[in-house]
Amino acid sequence: MSRIGKSPIIIPEGVSVEISENIITVKGKLGEISQEYSNVEISETEGILSVSRKSESKADKSKHGLFRALINNMVVGVSTGWTKELELVGVGYRASVQGQKLDLALGFSHGIVMQIANEVKVEAITEKGSNPIIKLTSHDKQLVGQVAAKIRSFRKPEPYKGKGIRFVGEQIRRKAGKQA
Repeated sequence: MSRIGKSPIIIPEGVSVEISENIITVKGKLGEISQEYSNVEISETEGILSVSRKSESKADKSKHGLFRALINNMVVGVSTGWTKELELVGVGYRASVQGQKLDLALGFSHGIVMQIANEVKVEAITEKGSNPIIKLTSHDKQLVGQVAAKIRSFRKPEPYKGKGIRFVGEQIRRKAGKQA
């Protein structure tokens, strides 16, 4: 049996779970998320969710751990939320936020303006003497990761000087330059 799939999901206080035919909906103080599921059975007893597969076929085995992880991410998201932080490393790299628009200056001849989804709260932190940081917060883990990956794709960190957009704490593999 799947190690991830067989572990139970503890539902914290203030979170409600509705299970219908093939859709699970999780509601909490931060929002509401729905997810379709198949090839697994979900049962709730006394504040604990358990996911079990219907048969031992390869398709059912592969979905067992997947849907357990997705449901756990939903429960954690609506109760505590998910956060990603990106760091802008480079001279003149700046970020500013106006509402749901993120304005980036990344060394191109023009600024990049990105419209952020309404479910994601974006914040630009600029302190003197340190690199600017973009902080993304939401109840949907997948959406936060998607937005963070899109922002990172504008200027990926390069291996020689390390300039670019990286996740906070990410280690960049550095290369030596030309040998004289």
